Amino acid sequence: MSNPLEDKLKGNWNIAKGQLKQKWGNLTDDDLDYQEGKKDELVGKIQKRTGESKEKVNEILDSLKF
Repeated sequence: MSNPLEDKLKGNWNIAKGQLKQKWGNLTDDDLDYQEGKKDELVGKIQKRTGESKEKVNEILDSLKF
């Protein structure tokens, strides 16, 4: 059986991924494969793909409120 909280978090992350892809069209699902406790890794992948600064990527991620 699935956990309702996990389902909600996954759904919210799917919405956030869509928003990030709209902002940076060259991001892939692999780039946005988020795992608990690995935000720095996610930020690094987005930085590498987009050329944005770490601060800018963190600002965008924080604004999504997922």
